[in-house]
Amino acid sequence: MIELLAFDFMRRAMIAAVLVGLAAPAVGTFIVQRRLSLLGDGIGHVALTGVALGFLTGTAPVLTAVAVSVLGAIVIELVRARGRTSGDVALALLFYGGIAGGVMLIGLAPGGSNSTLTAYLFGSISSVTATDLWVIAIMAVAVLGVVAVFGRELFVLCQDEEVAKASGLPVRFLSLLIAVTAALTVVVAMRVVGLLLVSALMVVPVATSQQLTRGFRATMLLSMALGVVATVGGLTSAFYVDVAPGAAIVLIALTGFGVALGVGRFVRRSRTQESAT
Repeated sequence: MIELLAFDFMRRAMIAAVLVGLAAPAVGTFIVQRRLSLLGDGIGHVALTGVALGFLTGTAPVLTAVAVSVLGAIVIELVRARGRTSGDVALALLFYGGIAGGVMLIGLAPGGSNSTLTAYLFGSISSVTATDLWVIAIMAVAVLGVVAVFGRELFVLCQDEEVAKASGLPVRFLSLLIAVTAALTVVVAMRVVGLLLVSALMVVPVATSQQLTRGFRATMLLSMALGVVATVGGLTSAFYVDVAPGAAIVLIALTGFGVALGVGRFVRRSRTQESAT
């Protein structure tokens, strides 16, 4: 680990990994509870268009990805809320439009090619610049701030939207807040995990925590801890084994889910046997 931190780019990447590991599962807890697990994938594909737009206009790809992702998240939530298009169809539209837009715009960018997007699609530990780190840090703090301030209201919304309406909560605002926060989280994570795999970091740690905990708060806190373990462990593996960091992070997270699934079943079986006797 000391050898790993001797490099400037790895120190930046490790800080980004910790921020991503905290932010993605925190937002993912609400997304999973609301049964929108594929929302991160949809926004990730839209972010690809934002990245390509950055190369086309000569601006920072991270900033254009933020703008396009937030816009796409708002559109998908408004379409879903109006009920004219089901949630899965609306997400599919994001998938196709995001990929097509990204490929087309990167082709129009001066000197651009599809290989240019590889670092954003699969993550790249060497591509996190000091500017990127500042942007990631600001957005991660914003995401965690939203969770801290509106956590109770978002919990009620994700549990039952009708109950949230009856309680007088601003359902439309909270729904848009979840979508926008998810968009920011996708952009936060894309440099470390990659756009194609970012949704896994938002969902898998949460699914793992659900095997071991019962309360919503406990699930969120454990999923955030597991997210940090997965991102730091994945980056470390990527450094020493020379593999894509996004793939290493997701595989570690999936391994944790497999272990938790087995442990959870064993504990439930033991409790059932104890109650029977």
